[in-house]
Amino acid sequence: MSTCEGGGAEEPEAFVRCRYGPLTAVLIAMAWLGVSAGCMGMPPITEQERNIRNNELTLRKLEPRAFVRAWGMPTYQHMEFMPFFGMKDGSMVPRSRIAVGTSPPGWEATVDAGEALFLAYPDRGWLVVFLDEVFVYREELSADKLHEIGQTWAHEDKFRTKIELEPHP
Repeated sequence: MSTCEGGGAEEPEAFVRCRYGPLTAVLIAMAWLGVSAGCMGMPPITEQERNIRNNELTLRKLEPRAFVRAWGMPTYQHMEFMPFFGMKDGSMVPRSRIAVGTSPPGWEATVDAGEALFLAYPDRGWLVVFLDEVFVYREELSADKLHEIGQTWAHEDKFRTKIELEPHP
């Protein structure tokens, strides 16, 4: 028994309707919507660069490479697995930016953890942080404070093993 209705061999130019056609069309439409939704969330890289140059640092809308292309290589960069506190405004505060034993004001009881990428730009006065490559935190700090943070990272890295220094999959 054939899966298609109509005689494909008898009428080669006739419209042949397959039983699985609607299901296939729905699956293709869902896949297209999923891809479109994923692409819609992040502006084009040139727009990201322009926003960064204008100090419009919108969370979840910028990539690390856009910062590097707009501002150059950061003076300090650091990666480590870290917990983050979820805030009401959608930002995620890294544990390292909070005093031990405290929680940030406005914390709404959500916690996430993952690979954190810290980029410190003392010449611009910004610390920007990405959680699993998503821009989740920004803090305006003095150049002296950013140099202090960067030097602390360098000191800590001296005591890390090679396994700790390698990026995780």
